[in-house]
Amino acid sequence: MAEKRSGAKEIQFVVSETTGVVSGLLLKPEHAISLLVFAHGAGAGMRHRFIEDLSQKLAALGVASMRYQFPYMEKRVKRPDSEGVLIATVQAALSAAEKYSDGMPIFAGGKSMGGRMTSLALAKAPHNKVKGLIFFGFPLHAPGAPSAERGKHLADLQVPMLFVQGSRDALADLKLLKPLCAEVGGRAELFIVDGGDHSLHMAKRSGRTDNEVLDEVAAKTSSWMAARNA
Repeated sequence: MAEKRSGAKEIQFVVSETTGVVSGLLLKPEHAISLLVFAHGAGAGMRHRFIEDLSQKLAALGVASMRYQFPYMEKRVKRPDSEGVLIATVQAALSAAEKYSDGMPIFAGGKSMGGRMTSLALAKAPHNKVKGLIFFGFPLHAPGAPSAERGKHLADLQVPMLFVQGSRDALADLKLLKPLCAEVGGRAELFIVDGGDHSLHMAKRSGRTDNEVLDEVAAKTSSWMAARNA
């Protein structure tokens, strides 16, 4: 496995005979205590700055990460794969993660679409190694079309869930997301980044930088995972 400048190692795993192989990046700090299987959003792959920066900050807190590409991104195609292929890729990534976890607790999730596809994959086929789900900007609905339909399956999940959402997220009206989390009950926790958009980007008038927010998000994520490591 080739070593990346970021300290991450390149990996590959097979999705299926028809879909083929996709690549990933494994960042495993010394004395890591858990592994996050981290899927990317619809418009950018595993090397997107948000995912890269957050992975590095998590590593500094003892959290390993395994980022990976969906097939369409691997092929440099703009249009995402079908839902079936996306779900199959998540399931293959979780299986591959067992090999790299070295017995560490495994968590799963991702940015926007990647997080939602991960939840759909686990709703379809629960994975007994996954201790919890983490969503960085859950895409509850399309911009300007508020609806909770995309979150109905969350009630079927039996694992803890952490939602990290910006208060300005155009893809998740908090008036819809808050009651959805309440319906799931104690399994769901909503962590709101005041002033953050769908990518947790902060407006200049907020007085806070994106880097400061990512520090806060990484700290929350790592502490939430640590509380569920048993």
